[in-house]
Amino acid sequence: MTSVSSGGGLLRKEEESEAEVRREDQDNINKFARLNARLHEVRSEISILKSQLEGIDDASTELMMGSGDKVMLMMGEVFFEASEEDATEHCEEEVEKQQAMVDKLVEEEADILDAQAALKKVLYGRFGKSIQLEA
Repeated sequence: MTSVSSGGGLLRKEEESEAEVRREDQDNINKFARLNARLHEVRSEISILKSQLEGIDDASTELMMGSGDKVMLMMGEVFFEASEEDATEHCEEEVEKQQAMVDKLVEEEADILDAQAALKKVLYGRFGKSIQLEA
């Protein structure tokens, strides 16, 4: 007898696990799923922040090539006039703030991957190839 794994492939009889799904197993499966969802969110946030950092870097480069005049600085949805020095200082502060957020998210990503690895070890140990945990 063969059964279908959650990955859509057929399992041979020797690959099937007759292990009953206990409450603890289901909790671990649910925790893995929540971690996987958060992992995708974190990676998306990192991508967004990195693109914002590139934009700030481009703005800093433009400021360095400026002639020392007043520039229009955008804060939120509003533009206002600022000196080149103030705009450069603002860019530097934003880079520090954004980079700190990226670093925090990268650390969270590593923690999630560690937790998922531990859960995979437990779940694959119990169910073998009968469970599909890859995203």
